[in-house]
Amino acid sequence: MSFQNPVFIPGPTNIPEALRKACDMPTIDHRSPLFGQILHPARVGVQRILKSTSAEVFIFPASGTGGWETALTNCLNAGDKVLAARNGMFSQRWIDMCTRHGLDVQVVETVWGEGISAARYEEILTADKGHEIKAVLATHNETATGVKSDIAAIRAAMDAAGHPALLFVDGVSSIGSMDFRFDDWGVDVAVTGSQKGFMLPAGLAIVGFSARAMDATKTASLPRTFFDVADMKKGYANNAYPYTPSVGLLNGLSEACRMLEDEGLENVFARHTRIATGVRAAVEAWGLKLCAASPDVYSDTVSAICTPEGFNATDIVTHAAETYGVAFGVGLGEVAGKVFRIGHLGSLTDVMTLSGIATAEMCMVDLGLDIKLGSGVAAAQEYYRANSVAARKNAA
Repeated sequence: MSFQNPVFIPGPTNIPEALRKACDMPTIDHRSPLFGQILHPARVGVQRILKSTSAEVFIFPASGTGGWETALTNCLNAGDKVLAARNGMFSQRWIDMCTRHGLDVQVVETVWGEGISAARYEEILTADKGHEIKAVLATHNETATGVKSDIAAIRAAMDAAGHPALLFVDGVSSIGSMDFRFDDWGVDVAVTGSQKGFMLPAGLAIVGFSARAMDATKTASLPRTFFDVADMKKGYANNAYPYTPSVGLLNGLSEACRMLEDEGLENVFARHTRIATGVRAAVEAWGLKLCAASPDVYSDTVSAICTPEGFNATDIVTHAAETYGVAFGVGLGEVAGKVFRIGHLGSLTDVMTLSGIATAEMCMVDLGLDIKLGSGVAAAQEYYRANSVAARKNAA
């Protein structure tokens, strides 16, 4: 595998040189006031990326999975009922975590490739007259299938049902890359990680809590120590953690937020949409289809591409790594061997993406698929030429 080639997996993503340097810093006393000058700007920056003025941000030395556990253990009690849709590997893993914590999960089985049905959620919540359901789980962007779900619609369904359940959202592969509105969507706990839209190494679980979620922490009784937000909040008040923090990553997170805001969040989202649309144009030119069932659920951060029946899609990923030193994502769970994934999020440009599309084409031709070499690249090129920021500036 070549360190010179960009990766096209849906995380960890490519790390900009400025962020690599921000993480590479001398050791400091993490219990000194100096640490507060790193910690607090990072938390405030994340709050702005979430589009919130009130979210209480907590940053743990962990991955997104630690963020899931933070949401559950700080807000719920053993035996509590939660509502969740299973429409991919990562929603499935969150459901599994709920079960391991002794929660009663009502699962809405959903075809892998489709988004969460807000209408079905509304139906279930409306029928829950006793308000036994304490939390609603939603995976904003299902990384395994390249499918996004409408969180605003889910909040509207909860409101229409007049249900007081908390709304927990997995935004691991969306926050910092796709539009996410913590306040406007009435999110109670948002979960993400450092290694996706924030363009950092893995190692930080990043969560935002609403005031309602913070109230729930006062009566939640699920066991927690490492992920206790009350302990963390006390530490923050003293410019510290209850244990040793990842200082370099926190410094990188502060810089990542600055970089995203310097580009402009709406510009960041538009860039991801443009890059993703180019990839989708290539997929169409190849005569292949996405796992995502329809355009309204297409993800702007990862495309899961179906290969012909009888062909092992994992071979494309293996061949790309061994022959060309390029990383793509394999299919997971129910779509293992049926799809390969092109991650197109984080520190990525149109030109970088073209190299990934070209590599995927070479691999498919090498492996005998009926793909015309250059067809996907040309389709993406046409789209990028017509829609890139540079093209618009040149035409002005």
